[in-house]
Amino acid sequence: MFSAFNSIDYQSIRASTPAETAVKRLSGIGEVLSGLDISAIHTQQDMTRALWTLDTADKCIRMILSEFRTERSRDVVREAESLIDLIEAARDEVSSYRNNGSSLS
Repeated sequence: MFSAFNSIDYQSIRASTPAETAVKRLSGIGEVLSGLDISAIHTQQDMTRALWTLDTADKCIRMILSEFRTERSRDVVREAESLIDLIEAARDEVSSYRNNGSSLS
């Protein structure tokens, strides 16, 4: 499992302002990504699914940033940038499977 996403504290986030709503949505994306198990990639289909999940999460993050443009706070930007960095790291890890020829069918 790609454990970098597991450090997000989901229970402490309560939305009462637009910025808190954005952070809550970003945290939800992080929660979905925390279930992504990079070590379970064994086939080309697994790799495609993992990359699709990462790409979709990235697009969702960028949509949240555009939706909350005027209410953006440092917390929103920090959470988004953190997730984008983790997505890039996960993409690199998935790509290394492809480049190393690891048992993909």
